[in-house]
Formats: sequence, C-alpha cells, structure tokens
Amino acid sequence: MRADAPEHLHEYLTVAELAELLRLKERKIYDLAASGAVPCSRATGKLLFPARDIRAWIAEHSTGTSGVPAPRPKVLLGSHDPLLDWAVRESRCGLATYFDGSLDGVARFLAGEGVACGLHVYDAASQDWNLAAVAQASDAVLIGFAGRRRGLVLHPDAPQVAALEDLAGLRFAPRQPLSGTATLFRQLSDAARLAEDSMILTQVARTETEAVQAVARREADVTFGLETVARDFGLRFVPLMDERFDLLIDRRAYFDPPMQQLIQFCAGSALRLQAARLGGYDLGDVATVRWNA
Repeated sequence: MRADAPEHLHEYLTVAELAELLRLKERKIYDLAASGAVPCSRATGKLLFPARDIRAWIAEHSTGTSGVPAPRPKVLLGSHDPLLDWAVRESRCGLATYFDGSLDGVARFLAGEGVACGLHVYDAASQDWNLAAVAQASDAVLIGFAGRRRGLVLHPDAPQVAALEDLAGLRFAPRQPLSGTATLFRQLSDAARLAEDSMILTQVARTETEAVQAVARREADVTFGLETVARDFGLRFVPLMDERFDLLIDRRAYFDPPMQQLIQFCAGSALRLQAARLGGYDLGDVATVRWNA
C-alpha cells in the first residue's frame, strides 16, 4: 500500500501493506505486534492493522505536532480479571470495559481508545512483568493491582497432570493470541518443548472465566487459568506460577473522577475482603506506582 493511497480503499492493513507504509521489514512488523507497540487485531489467524488506529499511532509518535489531544473514551481496556471486573462494578466509577487481552489493550491504549489498560505480560529479557510492554506509552502511569496464582485448571475426570509436558493428547481451551495468558503459555510451552499440535485445541476463550467454563462444561480437559476461577467452579488446579497484574493509566485521566473513584476503592478494605473470599490473589502492591512516563 502506498502512503498516498486513498484512505477508503483499506480499512485494515496486512503485514505486507503496513511494512511498505512504514518502510520496515515484515519481521519488524511481527515484532511490533507481539510487543503490543502497534495497534493490531487478529482474524482467522491473520494479523490485521486497523488503518484508523495506525494513523493515530503514527500521529502520537510524531514530533513537531501541536494541539491538545482529544479526550479518551472512559473505557478500561486490556486483560480480563474477575476481581477487577467486580471492583469496576462495585465502585460505581462509571467506566465501561472492553477486555480482549493484554496486548490488544496496550495497542488500543496507545491509539487513545481508553483511559486505562489491565495487563500481565512477562518479559523474559528483564524477568519482569509489564514494564517492557508499556515502554512506548507516554503521559501514563503504571500502578499495581494484584498478584495472581496461575496454573493448569482441569476437570475432575481428566487424566492426572503435574506439568505442561503432560498435556499432550488432551483437549486444551486456548486464549486469543494477543492475550497475556496466550503469550505466557507460548513461552512456557516452548521451554517445556510442548508442541501446540500435540494438544487438541478447542474453541478460543476470550476471558479467564470463559476458559475455565469450557473445562467445567467438559468441552475441554484443561486450560491455563487462574486459581480463583478454578475455585469458583470446583475444578482441580495445578499451580505453576505467580504473576503480576497491573493497570496502565493515562496521566490526565488518572485525576478524573471515574479513575480516582476506582483507585480509591481499590485502596480500601472492600477489595481486600473480596480478594480473600475469592482466593488466589495477593494485594500487597495494590494502588502503588510501578512506573511513570
């Protein structure tokens, strides 16, 4: 696609078209998409880049521009978390939610589509959570929300499983490719030398709850999920790791009433009581600033 092509011809750009537009190699485009640095979506296994969001992304990263940015929609983006979902409702903060994965949320946040983004993205190089994923953000702050225990969620009738290597031949409920859960599972399965085609993949689940529900309904034998959701459905849980779930918040929106109402609620006792009831959470760093741009 040429940079001067009429906008109406391409609502979505392919990898090749975006590479040509930005004058980059296609491999670099895949890297940008995987890191969440560039707005993208995936349909039928193919990466697509919304032209409108790409234009906004380019403008945001341009120098010499002037003017006040348009107000962000009062939407909380990114990864789904049951406790955060509850806190949004219980705090009556008025924020809408659009949960479709950590990397999808970061891309949308960079495009100005929301005021905040929940994420849990592990960076093997730094051995830290979320900091590398939000490095491209500006005028934003990253605050802690919760530590979460993650592992294998199994139906009581499923075969005995103790590690990822035992999943070969089982029906596995996967998450969408741009979710933090899918990214982390790929990292762990690669280290364990567990090939994706050694499992029987069921329908993609787009939230933590949907993935565990697939196991509860016996549509899958196992998923890579949260202890708190496994407890809700009375399913077997094999812990594998503790992860960090943070909130990336636009600096201007941070001081607006909806976000302040949510943050103050998260710092209160009600959230801690609910986390204790649900199980599988550690709120030691809730509402603390981890990074400031």
